[in-house]
Amino acid sequence: MDPRETMRVLPGFLQHRLTLFTGKPIEGQNSPGWTAGYHLIAATTAMVTGSALSTIAWILGSWWLLVLPAGWAVTLHGMRNLRMMIFHQCSHRNMYRRRTTDIAIGRAVSSILVIQNFERYSREHVADHHAAHHMTLRDPTVQAFLISLGLRPGMTREAMWWRVLGKLFSPLFHLQFALARVRSFWSASAVAEKATATVLYGGSAALTLVTGTWPVFLVVWCVPLIPLFQMSNTLRLCVKHTFPPAGTEVRRGRAYFASLTNAIFIGEAAPTGQGAGAWCRWVARMLFVHAPARYLVLTGDTVVHDYHHRYPSSREWYDYLFARQRDLDSGHRGWPGYEHVWGLVPAINRVFDSIAAADPEEYDAGRIASVSKRELFAAFDD
Repeated sequence: MDPRETMRVLPGFLQHRLTLFTGKPIEGQNSPGWTAGYHLIAATTAMVTGSALSTIAWILGSWWLLVLPAGWAVTLHGMRNLRMMIFHQCSHRNMYRRRTTDIAIGRAVSSILVIQNFERYSREHVADHHAAHHMTLRDPTVQAFLISLGLRPGMTREAMWWRVLGKLFSPLFHLQFALARVRSFWSASAVAEKATATVLYGGSAALTLVTGTWPVFLVVWCVPLIPLFQMSNTLRLCVKHTFPPAGTEVRRGRAYFASLTNAIFIGEAAPTGQGAGAWCRWVARMLFVHAPARYLVLTGDTVVHDYHHRYPSSREWYDYLFARQRDLDSGHRGWPGYEHVWGLVPAINRVFDSIAAADPEEYDAGRIASVSKRELFAAFDD
């Protein structure tokens, strides 16, 4: 039985929350009526609220420092939603579908988060990640796997896990990642982006140095912005797309492109008909295993990224969970059926297995320089 449908036994007031948690509506459920503005406000509010919570915890000290990780989590959640939904939709000129507004918001987000400058990301994302170059050596996603993470066809799943976990906790990796972010932001960025970042970070640095509060800035803002953001980025990359297996002859058409992306639902089947012990275990796993994956890694619409690759300019993007379900229920309009995986780890395993089965000649990292001018280690963005 569908794990989400087993949760019907829970109270009605939890159902929309469970849909947002898992990424999957139950049959017949109505949309809560999200809008583009709602997602922008929610992401910004989370980022500000988390920063305020972390600041209070740092100032009060003592046992209040135990609240600091919660503040980081809320801040990171806001940052990742700004990046994964707002910045992404602006790059497609699909946020408000008004060019000037979308560009202004996109530039503001890149300046705040110090990620690849908006114009370059928008150009490369549309040209190299979508359409004919999707999951080829020109695709930033493929380059990130081969260069930034050092994964290769033929590696075992276990070796890939150790490689990625080593990167996640490597100070050198995070330093290289952070420097790549700064370079890709500053290189050919708009004057408005440079000015915003200079005022924001130059002003913050000067103010905190003069007032002696620079530790607050480093702890409250820089921890979620740099190492935590980059850890989330890396894990998100590892579930984004699968590689075509060696010997795949047809590299065009809806069936081929649909096969490279699947939904990732979060959670597990509720223990209906079982005792209190089983329910306690289920609640604990939902809160401490699945919730961090959804809240910190697979934020926003990333759980149904397959819908975006079918309809990159969909006017319903902000209603992503229900838009995908409506498309599924209506027969997916000439596309093959949707595929999904339950859980972050199984989703990563699926991608790792696809890399292992990919053509080593086609995905030879040494050939990247001949097809792309993107700088070494600049292919980090998700």
